[in-house]
Amino acid sequence: MVTATHEASHRLFQEHPEALAPVFEALGLPPPLKTDFHELSADVTEIRPVERRADTVLKFEPDMGEHFVLAVEAQTKKDPEKAKSWAYYVSYLRAKYDLPVLLVVVCRDRSTAAWAAGPFQCAVGPWTTQVTRPFVLGPQTVPEVTDETVVAQRPALAALSAIIHSQGPRAAAILEAVARGLVAFPPDVTKYWFEVVEVGLESTPTRENWRKLMQDVVTHFPGHGTLFEEKYLEGKAEGKIEDILRVLTVRGLVISDDIRERITGCTDLDTLTTWFERSLTAAAAEDLFTDEDPAL
Repeated sequence: MVTATHEASHRLFQEHPEALAPVFEALGLPPPLKTDFHELSADVTEIRPVERRADTVLKFEPDMGEHFVLAVEAQTKKDPEKAKSWAYYVSYLRAKYDLPVLLVVVCRDRSTAAWAAGPFQCAVGPWTTQVTRPFVLGPQTVPEVTDETVVAQRPALAALSAIIHSQGPRAAAILEAVARGLVAFPPDVTKYWFEVVEVGLESTPTRENWRKLMQDVVTHFPGHGTLFEEKYLEGKAEGKIEDILRVLTVRGLVISDDIRERITGCTDLDTLTTWFERSLTAAAAEDLFTDEDPAL
């Protein structure tokens, strides 16, 4: 079953394969560059067998050095059937692309990570025909990123660190460092990485902590009119405007053009919140503006 963790892993490594840096370091290879990777089809189904699909399949093609295929899988629990699928993925991709294959498994849970490292053997009696040994990106192999400077320099690795260590004792410190470090980027980039981490954390208590940090970071300089704050407040205001108009419509109250224009033209979140509360009980749309100067 595809989970939010799978989706985050899929997007992260497809769009930012440089997050695989811990793998390359462990293998004694130079840090990977994004330009060295090319996405391949994740479909490993043959003509007739049941459908099989890896999370992400990449081809590593540096200007100098060994070329190979990486198959990246996210795993949330121990699953003997998955171990069989991994052996198939490696064999199929090796035959299809005629290149060595490195299977990378991403795990948040420490015990699952230990299991996923294998080795998984196909043997008859004392004779082993095939061995599958994934490289595991888990709490044991992914660094704990708590330095905001590192976050600004290597956001993909920082996002991976926040997801992988979300169940560890230093999760809070990592999340805070990552959240504050991501603010160094333009608003759209910050928003992208915030969402990657949020999806990767899935429906856990840590995810709620992350959402709170997102709000705290957005308002880290309240009232200073930063672009990030403006975009955040703009989105909140638009949502509140929609709520007010929806309540008035559902309650059957007449909304004149002047009233609609006044509501949609307001950008003050506190005022909109007051209007929304009044919309729940107002006898007429005009009652939203009780005690306010009509000239305003």
